[in-house]
Amino acid sequence: MDIPGLPARKAALRLLDAVLRRGETLDQAANGALQGVRGQADKALARALAGETLRWLNDLDALIDSATRQVLPDDAKPRSVLRLMLAGWLRLETPPHAVIATGLPLLAGGPRRLAHGVFSTLVKRGPKLPHAPTLAADVAQRWGERGGAIAAGLAEPPPLDLTLRDPAATALWSERLGGVSLALGHVRLPRGTAVEDLEGFAEGAWWVQDLAASLPARLLGQGEGRTVLDLCAAPGGKTLQLAAAGWKVTALDSSAKRLERMKANLTRTGLVAEIVCGDALTWEPVAPFDAVLLDAPCTATGTARRHPDVLHRIGPRQIAEMADLQAALLERAARWVRPGGQLVYATCSLERAEGEERASAVGLTPQPITHSELPTGLAPGPEGWVRSDPGMLREAGGLDGFFIARWRA
Repeated sequence: MDIPGLPARKAALRLLDAVLRRGETLDQAANGALQGVRGQADKALARALAGETLRWLNDLDALIDSATRQVLPDDAKPRSVLRLMLAGWLRLETPPHAVIATGLPLLAGGPRRLAHGVFSTLVKRGPKLPHAPTLAADVAQRWGERGGAIAAGLAEPPPLDLTLRDPAATALWSERLGGVSLALGHVRLPRGTAVEDLEGFAEGAWWVQDLAASLPARLLGQGEGRTVLDLCAAPGGKTLQLAAAGWKVTALDSSAKRLERMKANLTRTGLVAEIVCGDALTWEPVAPFDAVLLDAPCTATGTARRHPDVLHRIGPRQIAEMADLQAALLERAARWVRPGGQLVYATCSLERAEGEERASAVGLTPQPITHSELPTGLAPGPEGWVRSDPGMLREAGGLDGFFIARWRA
């Protein structure tokens, strides 16, 4: 007999295993894990269950441990199933009887009575999760004094941010879409909004881009026909911004698949850029550029609101590997800026090794970022760099974690 919702729970269990055991991202694991799940609603449920389990993993484990005589191993299947069951109940507000009906079949041939007993015990206690997810000790140590504020910003998935092709139409599109704007050229909508169904999508009036992710390109200003290199450009939000601001854009990325998505967005918006598929560590430009924007590959820990898998996949090894890559990319990018031109470096990481430590080694003349260039509520640091994190602008819906610095050649 088919149990409604069971395929989604099986897929969520596969997603958890891929992240926690194999170190994959949720996006990487999705194609394989969602095989056999019919319908977008069930696929979305599987992603939501896995995402909320990862977001609150330490707190869910604490509840499980409080209701068992012997501690279950971290990789034990009953623990994973109980995590999903508790996330469904406490985060997605699934009634306990439905949680049991769809959770226990995941342990076919296994210790169902154990899982049933633990879950029933917790239901009787009526526990509540804390106001913010509990960070793992190593993560909290890395994020230092901002750790508590960042954790509070991770409690909910983020809203939907749009960047407008025409910033002058901000008030118009805010009204049409029923959203709010935190900066010129930005509109924020509630999460769960179906993007393709929104007014303005088909005609390319806007594209999806987190507010923090839009800042690096904003800091280059109006292009007025000047040349700019967008390094590691796909999937293309910054390329679209630069093209809309009047820059003559060369967009370089090593992923042909991601560049196809960029081409589709350029076509939809009617914007123009030269697209180059190549490796930034070996590619060489014909001539220097008036500006270079390097939004470098990174651990992406700043995107934990929407990608909570980074809370459990990223450690010192991954950070060190990314920092080495960023240093190599920065060294090349700095050579490709013409005298008097600008270089902007950014990462969507909360790690100092991928931000402040990389910027300190750049030999160009600093061009400090000013208050007037940033949305209200954000401020540059003493070096003129910008550090955002999910604990900022929380009352307005928050934003991703980014590091941004700027220089003149």
